[in-house]
Amino acid sequence: MQLVEHLRHLAYDPGVSPKSGGLPGLSVLRDVISSINLFGIVAVVGALAVSLLVWAWGHHSGGHQAEANGKKGTVVAACCALGLGAANGIVAFFSALGSKVQ
Repeated sequence: MQLVEHLRHLAYDPGVSPKSGGLPGLSVLRDVISSINLFGIVAVVGALAVSLLVWAWGHHSGGHQAEANGKKGTVVAACCALGLGAANGIVAFFSALGSKVQ
């Protein structure tokens, strides 16, 4: 019990929390980030298409290295698409989780 009380005294809460609308350019920054996210998703669609073509070409031509690279590219592109699509939700989840921890 004393350890818990001691740890509470060590942790200092500066009282800073995110404030919506605090800066005048916040809406512009959101638009820029949304546009970058969109460009990233479009690029990932292209990368996924190329990787799938390399995978199919390597499989049908007997090029094992091309097939392996196509598989690798497909997995990387799929993970990038997942990350880009879920970025906002991931940040919102952990931001809300961090505000509840005291």
